[in-house]
Amino acid sequence: MDLPDVGIPPQLARRMSMAEQHEYLRTKLTRRRTLVTAGAVAGGLLTGCSTDGNGSSPRTAASASATGKTPGSAVVPFGRHLAFGADPRTQMRVSWQVPAAVRKPYVRIGARPDDLGRKTEAEIRALHTPGVTGVRPTLDQYYVHAALDDLLPGTTYYYGVGHDGLDPAAPEHRATIASFRTAPTRPEKFVFTAFGDQGVSKAAAANDDLLLKQNPAFHLHAGDICYADVNGRGEKTDGYDPAYWDLFLKQNEQIARSVPWMVTTGNHDMEAWYSPEGYGGQLARWSLPDSGFDARTAPGVYSFVYGNVGFVALDANDVSYEIPANLGHTGGKQTAWLDDKLGELRKAVDFVVVFFHHCAYSTSSHASDGGVREEWLPLFAKHQVDLVINGHNHVYERTDAIKGGEVGRRVPIGASTDPTRDGIVYVTAGGGGKDLYGFPAGVQESYEGRVRDLDSVDTFQWTKARATKAETVEWSRVRYRGFSLLKVEAESGSAPRLRVSALAQNGERIDHFEVRRGR
Repeated sequence: MDLPDVGIPPQLARRMSMAEQHEYLRTKLTRRRTLVTAGAVAGGLLTGCSTDGNGSSPRTAASASATGKTPGSAVVPFGRHLAFGADPRTQMRVSWQVPAAVRKPYVRIGARPDDLGRKTEAEIRALHTPGVTGVRPTLDQYYVHAALDDLLPGTTYYYGVGHDGLDPAAPEHRATIASFRTAPTRPEKFVFTAFGDQGVSKAAAANDDLLLKQNPAFHLHAGDICYADVNGRGEKTDGYDPAYWDLFLKQNEQIARSVPWMVTTGNHDMEAWYSPEGYGGQLARWSLPDSGFDARTAPGVYSFVYGNVGFVALDANDVSYEIPANLGHTGGKQTAWLDDKLGELRKAVDFVVVFFHHCAYSTSSHASDGGVREEWLPLFAKHQVDLVINGHNHVYERTDAIKGGEVGRRVPIGASTDPTRDGIVYVTAGGGGKDLYGFPAGVQESYEGRVRDLDSVDTFQWTKARATKAETVEWSRVRYRGFSLLKVEAESGSAPRLRVSALAQNGERIDHFEVRRGR
């Protein structure tokens, strides 16, 4: 359905950066007291509204909004989600949502569910999104965050969230108590999972169920988180509904309340009104590690170490040729930070895993982003990154080991690869729950139990001119178009390795391979 054309004309939006879109919306639309829902931004960046109307961040404006007119006992927290701090051994961030403003929110934690003796104050970050007549009502959202520091490594903690009028330690709220576990002091075997492009749906919830069965230490989400923005392209039929975030956090609470949910930014996660770079909404909803990069302008850029593996999250909107709304928005600072961070991690851990949204190598609908290749792949090769995980294309696709842009070594299902010799394996894990894509015409799926190897695939990459450049590639080794997730078992000791598996939504394995270094 075409919505009223009350936003940025599509032909104009496609030429505008996020900052230009933000300024346009605030100067043009604020005077009309309306919220654009159609044609607002290139890359699916539709509008929300900063809390105070003057461009202040959600962190600053929230305290003024949380005056608490509803009795605290009637306000029930929901949407709990965890994330590590900079040191997963000693730091955890607990976040949640409340449907109305509350006073003095906090977290209680302890070693037992019946002994939550430690109390930590929390911070409210509010978002106000004006309504559109006949489309949606005005919505106020209140996100709450607590920073838990000085925790003991390798320890299970129980916690409850509350505020004035609602104590999670009270007997009537005992059923809401959840738990988490900090990272161990020394490396030991652990599992993590990953996917991108989740959204809110039965398929997304089913993937959550499968994920929980893997008992991961944490989960990596490679962007396009909930799809409050409908299509991420700047088309006339684009729409934005912030209430999808409420649905998403409720859907994922069963996992994210106990499994740290480490997200990064996709093109559907930029929302123009909240801030010039489009990340004000993300700053309100998530608390992620502080890794020395400016989280105010790129909250999806950070790193952490768990056991013998270093993880790096990147904001691919900064380098994307396909969807250039935020192209170059960090002024090269993210790439410089990446170079330093990879060098630091390479000296400290056995393996380095990088995850971000837009694909470096894929043959599905969005194919490969030339900006990602040009900006980051030389650094991945320089520092011998061990595994790269992307989303964006709603399929599972896995490459051979790629070295210098070509196949360095074939990696059939069940094989082992050495990044120091063979190159890097790239995995597209975009089957998190959103509507699925396919592969080029005539290109068959090929996965465990149904191997259909091809000598080459005709596909394309995006150029800086936002045009497509045809290419014929030999690196597409595994292809699966169903919902799926990635499961990685990390082992340390005398023979460290990453055992990588892909699981279809019914739990059947569709791919597996190993990464070993220098052996």
